[in-house]
Amino acid sequence: MESADPQPLLPSLRLDELLDELQVRLQAVLSTRDRVYSLLEAVVAVGSSLELEVLLRSIVETAVSLVDARYGAMGVIGEGSRLAEFIPVGLTTAEIEAIHHWPEGKGLLGLLVSEPRPLRLADIKDHPESFGFPQGHPPMKSFLGAPIRIRGEVYGNLYLTEKQGGGQFDTEDEAVLVALAAAAGVAIENARLYEEARRQQRWLSATAEVTSHLLSGAEPGEALAMITEKALEMTGAEIVMVSLPMPDGHHVRVEHAAGAGADQARGLVVPLENSVTARVISNGERISIPDYQAEEQVSEHARARLAIGPLEVVPLGAPGKVRGVLSAGRRPGAMPISPAAAGMLATFAAQAAIGLELAEHRRQAEQMAVFEDRDRIAKDLHDLVIQRLYATGMSLQGVTSMIKVPEVADRISRSVDALDETIREIRSAIFALQTHPDAKPAALRARVLFVVQEMTSALGFAPSLQLDGALDTMVPDEITEHLLTALRESLSNAARHADATQVDVTITVNHHLVLTVRDNGVGITPGGRRSGLRNLQQRAAGLGGSLTAGAAEGGGTELVWRVPLTRPRQHDAAEPD
Repeated sequence: MESADPQPLLPSLRLDELLDELQVRLQAVLSTRDRVYSLLEAVVAVGSSLELEVLLRSIVETAVSLVDARYGAMGVIGEGSRLAEFIPVGLTTAEIEAIHHWPEGKGLLGLLVSEPRPLRLADIKDHPESFGFPQGHPPMKSFLGAPIRIRGEVYGNLYLTEKQGGGQFDTEDEAVLVALAAAAGVAIENARLYEEARRQQRWLSATAEVTSHLLSGAEPGEALAMITEKALEMTGAEIVMVSLPMPDGHHVRVEHAAGAGADQARGLVVPLENSVTARVISNGERISIPDYQAEEQVSEHARARLAIGPLEVVPLGAPGKVRGVLSAGRRPGAMPISPAAAGMLATFAAQAAIGLELAEHRRQAEQMAVFEDRDRIAKDLHDLVIQRLYATGMSLQGVTSMIKVPEVADRISRSVDALDETIREIRSAIFALQTHPDAKPAALRARVLFVVQEMTSALGFAPSLQLDGALDTMVPDEITEHLLTALRESLSNAARHADATQVDVTITVNHHLVLTVRDNGVGITPGGRRSGLRNLQQRAAGLGGSLTAGAAEGGGTELVWRVPLTRPRQHDAAEPD
């Protein structure tokens, strides 16, 4: 029996090849399944976060992991199609510090902004739109980018570079990134809505707290310090400052500061002319400074003292009523404060300024109530107490001549002198009550008129008054008080002793201050009380002047109180005359 022919080996070899190919395809299917699972897990993980800043970084980290990239970043598009925020992943702290500035949306990044569609490159430098990297930026070759859309609008872009292993990004990487970007758009929109709700809640809470603090009687300085702290919490800035114009009108001073570098900022004084603060105060509008260190309208002193990069400056008050500026800054090289946070800062500053205005009006109303009460007390003292003391003193003075016992007459005279001193003290109290602490002293002419009007009721008629010379500018304060006392005492003597129907008062200023009081009364009684005249004489002598009192031409009394306006220099004991 013949043996069977051996089977050929080719079919067996072909079967091995088919099995190997099947195994490769199965590995690809498994790999694709794993990537799909990883993508689904990433979508779920991304969608579970509502903290916007945490979410944005998580999206970049997830994208880097899904496509095996070494570096990743997200660029958030702001006003003017520029990158308002840049979140990098994969760079060390040293590499970040070495980069001269963050990308500004030029070159390939600008292309993705203007043409928002996926972009995959084997080598970045080969693309005609390649702009190069900022100084200090690590080298990068392969590139994959995809836009993130929210309700049809491009929110930003995902950028991935340097495929692990030195290869290139493939179509599957692109599909995964596009899918992740779509899920990220939904997650970002949810996080933005949540962040907006929280921002509104923080703003309302901070505004209510500041307003309540102001209206409860807090000092403006305490309120401004609270405004600074609240603004720091709400904006995410590194430093917040409140700057107020100084009384000279030419400088501005940082009165309150919170955050990093607050100690260096607090108390900083810079010129107001041609400054950013001057622009904000004059226009009442918000100003954004991309780089504080490069801004021409920042003084060298401020630039050297404050380590600030992007800065937002908003007015404290409405246009025309700006009382200062509120500034929020970030460190050099950082991205600017987000437009939403900057808008919230401006609104918060405006609301805080309204609170300051209301508190100021409330304090003014309280002060007016106090002043009105003091004026009422002063009027009662003048119209009731002084008039009764005058009447009592004049009655006692009238009965003195009827008393034959010298000791009793002398005691009554001393009582009259005590009443006169009491009247002078009450007048001083009245003047103190009617002088507001924050008000400037009244001009001398006005104060002389006040004394004359005050003595009219005691005289029973209005005395004539003549003022010659620059009383308000040439008479120093130390002489002013003595002059007013001398005038009041002279008119008081005429009211009590002269029995006059006319009194003429003249005050002249040249090299001397001369007060002349002339009446048509009975004249000076020989041996009468002269305590008031002695008081006037002592006041004049203390100022280097003199007092003369005698009969006036045509009858009555003429009193002349004279003091020099320039005190004579005292000779030294060893100096010859």
